[in-house]
Amino acid sequence: MLHEIDRYVHLDSWMHRWQPRPKLVGLGTLIFAFAMVEDLRLLPAMLAVTAVLYAISRLPLSFLLHHLRYPGLFILGVVIVLPLVSGDTVLWQWGTLAIRAEGLSTTLLIVCRFFSILTLGLIILGTCPFSTTIKAMRSFGLSSVLTDMMLLSYRYLFEFAQMLTTMQQAMRLRGFHTPPVFAVRRQWAHLQRLASLMGTLLIRSYEQAVRSYQAMGLRGYGQPSANLPRSREPVTFWNSSALVVILMVAAGFVISDFLWTV
Repeated sequence: MLHEIDRYVHLDSWMHRWQPRPKLVGLGTLIFAFAMVEDLRLLPAMLAVTAVLYAISRLPLSFLLHHLRYPGLFILGVVIVLPLVSGDTVLWQWGTLAIRAEGLSTTLLIVCRFFSILTLGLIILGTCPFSTTIKAMRSFGLSSVLTDMMLLSYRYLFEFAQMLTTMQQAMRLRGFHTPPVFAVRRQWAHLQRLASLMGTLLIRSYEQAVRSYQAMGLRGYGQPSANLPRSREPVTFWNSSALVVILMVAAGFVISDFLWTV
């Protein structure tokens, strides 16, 4: 069973064939470079580089849109509020509402950064199995405890998702259905049932975690020999060249932003 983030790791593209370690370094550096961009003139180039890399990865557009939905809700508040409250230069006004230039430019910068950084993150995670990406991070010195926690969390996401599906099906078989939106009293009762469902799921998850930890302890977890081995796969010339190109692009953004904002 593949998790949503691993759905397209079987595709064959330049990005899928790129070794995990240089890909992590290259795209991670590019993410930091995008986060440092302050000049609006660099935004079209930033979006163009992001679009080219995503096209090279051959990941479907629906994959990007699906994972942009929920993080986008956090940005939505910034998009709505910031142009109305930030800055002194009024571009348009209607009564007490006014759109200000400074807030608008800051919003544009935040949205473009958000889109580019999230897209690059999806390229990293969507073109390589999650467990392989974690092992690559482990080879760079990520704590063994954090590595184990991330791998175990990833492992049990499937079981908890299946458990949630089973509990929801059991609720429906007992006659619990989602009430209409305008039925406020029934909606409140439905929310209480959902809260009970989430509470039960959390308790079962905790019990599963305790059982897993005890089983791992009985099998010698915590001993040096139980730690994951660090990856020793040599980086080929082709992969190194790709890393150099991406690092040069990232350096170009940082230098251009520094020169244009001085």
